[in-house]
Amino acid sequence: MSHVKMGHAVASGSDGMSALSTRLRPALTAALLSLVLGGSPAEAGKRDDTLRWASTFAIPSGEPYYNSFREGVLFIGQMVWDTLIHRDPDTSQYKPLLATAWRWIDPLTLELDLRRDVSFHDGRAFSADDVVYTLNFVIDPANKVNNPSNVNWIRRAEKTGPHQVRLLLHAPFPAALEYLSGPIAIMPVDFYRDAGAGRAVPAARLIGTGPYRFTRWDPGKEAQFEINPAYMADSPKGRPSIRRVVMRVVPDAGTQMAELMAGGVDWISQLPEETAQKLATVPNIAVLSAETMRIIFLQFDVEGRAGPNPFQDRRVREAVAHAIDRDAIVKNLIGAGSRTWHAFCFETQFGCTTEVRRIAYDPARARQLLSEAGYPNGFDTEILGFRSRPRIEALNGFLAAAGIRTRLSFMAYAAVRDRQHKGQARLVDTSWGSYSLNDTAAMVNPFFTHLPDDMVRDAEIKAWAEAASTAIDPEERKRLYGLILRKIADNVFVLPLYTNPSVTAFTSDLAYRTWPDENPRFYMQRWR
Repeated sequence: MSHVKMGHAVASGSDGMSALSTRLRPALTAALLSLVLGGSPAEAGKRDDTLRWASTFAIPSGEPYYNSFREGVLFIGQMVWDTLIHRDPDTSQYKPLLATAWRWIDPLTLELDLRRDVSFHDGRAFSADDVVYTLNFVIDPANKVNNPSNVNWIRRAEKTGPHQVRLLLHAPFPAALEYLSGPIAIMPVDFYRDAGAGRAVPAARLIGTGPYRFTRWDPGKEAQFEINPAYMADSPKGRPSIRRVVMRVVPDAGTQMAELMAGGVDWISQLPEETAQKLATVPNIAVLSAETMRIIFLQFDVEGRAGPNPFQDRRVREAVAHAIDRDAIVKNLIGAGSRTWHAFCFETQFGCTTEVRRIAYDPARARQLLSEAGYPNGFDTEILGFRSRPRIEALNGFLAAAGIRTRLSFMAYAAVRDRQHKGQARLVDTSWGSYSLNDTAAMVNPFFTHLPDDMVRDAEIKAWAEAASTAIDPEERKRLYGLILRKIADNVFVLPLYTNPSVTAFTSDLAYRTWPDENPRFYMQRWR
């Protein structure tokens, strides 16, 4: 964790690195002027015990399984719902949550005892029926949850008593407890019964057992939550300190900044470095930059799903790697809390090794490789992206200097994935936070086991990944992930670029804590 560094310059030059856009400055100036002239900010924050946070993304679904956004899966998902097991974010220990105990009957059968004193927000008692309903619904391929790799290791859930269940697995899955403590929230029976298009659940049915309950849900605009007064006193998640939480969708970064300075919101995130530097000078606002386990990387259409293309040639992918000055982008654009990265995993994840091939910045070598691949004059291509236009534009500048001329199509994350799944993407700037799961399976499996996000379709890696997911011996799992990660790096099947920092700004009234998994855990925050 580190505070944002102040005052370092943004480079500009013929290598493609350009200064950040100045489009935020008018909003900053307007907000400051409003404060100086005595504008009347909203009654926000500590005074009315309401934490208001601004989301860049118009989250379409209020539940976690049909959600493309971390804000929906984890922020809201863990506020409103609970999981069977809890992983302590400070110690990484697994603790009872909805399950009081668990045991392996055999390598394919996990038995869990459930709490008897838990109720949903509408007063219904929690029981084994809810667990069986939830798990059997989300593992059914016909129901098409957003990320099936989070749940498809479960074959079936069975009720063995009013407060006991068994999970039957397809194969041994050593990471089972990690997944059960992460994105697998438990819903009440028939939760999805009245779901509309895209499994959008009506507001009145957004019921969980978690520390907060919904009081308002306006899709794409606003969500309001208040403390669940009946929440279990001994939950390892703790009892919330802040009475109400409000999420407001504010897509424009400049508007978010102005709202924070004027008191309309209390917490904003995913700030560009330039914005963070400015806000750090404003009284009563704190700025925090901390590294996360999210990796920013490039995907290539290696399979040729979009038709024959230059990226099917390893020399072209290597040229891309040589063309990009990752260190310069980290230093001048991303800033504190980020590192240049080379492995397709995060170092804290089980099975991760960072001892993989590293390709240095060498634009001359990039041009040579392009010529050897049959592109002496380079080529034109589209790049899809959704996170940080200034950073992608800087990356594109480096590519152009080597001869790869890109057209940036900047769009919502869901639109990028849709293009990928339809075979309409050749080069994608993307990122993955592994759903905050501390296992390399969470990074590798979505992109290398022939699921929709896999743009490579390498049979050998798929076989290794499936074997690693089911191997009981930890050393064998590490060996297999080593093979996978080295083959990915040797062939530049994807190109890891940098770790993504969590850069947040918030009212100084908030005693804010942060963790590497990008989950702010509002139920664990408090006022000063």
